[in-house]
Amino acid sequence: MEELTEQRTHNVSSHTHFILNGFQELGALRPVLFLPFSVLLLVALWANWLLLYVVVSQRSLHSPMYVLMAAMACVDLSVPLFFVPHMLLSFLLDWRGISLAGCLLQIFFVHLLGTFQSTLLVWMALDRYFAICTPLYYHQQMALPRFLKFLVPLALRNLVMVSVFVVLAGRLSFCRGNVINRCFCEHMALVGVACGDTSVNSLAGLLTVFLVPVVDFASITSSYVVIFITVLSSGRSGFRALQTCVTHLVVMAVSLTIILVTFLSYRVRNNLPTPVRVFFSTMYLLVPSCFNPVIYGIRTAEIRRHIVKTLSCFHFL
Repeated sequence: MEELTEQRTHNVSSHTHFILNGFQELGALRPVLFLPFSVLLLVALWANWLLLYVVVSQRSLHSPMYVLMAAMACVDLSVPLFFVPHMLLSFLLDWRGISLAGCLLQIFFVHLLGTFQSTLLVWMALDRYFAICTPLYYHQQMALPRFLKFLVPLALRNLVMVSVFVVLAGRLSFCRGNVINRCFCEHMALVGVACGDTSVNSLAGLLTVFLVPVVDFASITSSYVVIFITVLSSGRSGFRALQTCVTHLVVMAVSLTIILVTFLSYRVRNNLPTPVRVFFSTMYLLVPSCFNPVIYGIRTAEIRRHIVKTLSCFHFL
């Protein structure tokens, strides 16, 4: 009886190393994925670096709106670096292993940066609200000391919520195997191979989803409703200002649609094949990083003009 108990204890505490087994259904064709995901990584790095370079190098773009776009580029530049290189090595060299500590670190940084993708859209919405609804007080409201009251609480919220569910996940025991059917470590994917009661972890994940993307989406929607009502009721031409709002709404719609599909694939019973779930879990991080700078570059005339000028300079070097 004692030997059986010791064996069970050993099995429960033995899994501190995991296998990321995403797209294993492809078998020998799995290394082919190295090419498309390498292209996506290069697009994300190059497009965000270019946007960041243009905003930093051009004094005319040092206004709050463009600084927030540069901050979004920093986040979009960082997100792929925390999971895509390991994923590419897994495709090419079959390096699928990751330690528990490495898995928790990946979860922390990927999810923390992911929360800031939606939070930056909130700050951009506030910027447009002050610019369109209270133009006489715009510079006063967007001055850093005053704007910090909007920056700090949301940043602390993101840090606390992500830290809580990562710490809770780190305290779990893993006895249901060490194979995670994902290309990188996600919170619920790791919790799924834990033994014992994981209801607290699921609750922490749900609270994070509600208090970050859901609250952010509600705040953004409310801001833009007020903006559109203000422009329409004032009778003044606000099309130029609204163009930036439309750009933000396009970015928000793309990001939140993918996040919602990924979330529902975890929480709602469905017949989605495992490769499709893995695909969505990867795309909800990669797609915004690739397309946010493209959308801003195409739809924001000032940035588009400086990007063309910068690319022309590089062409003649």
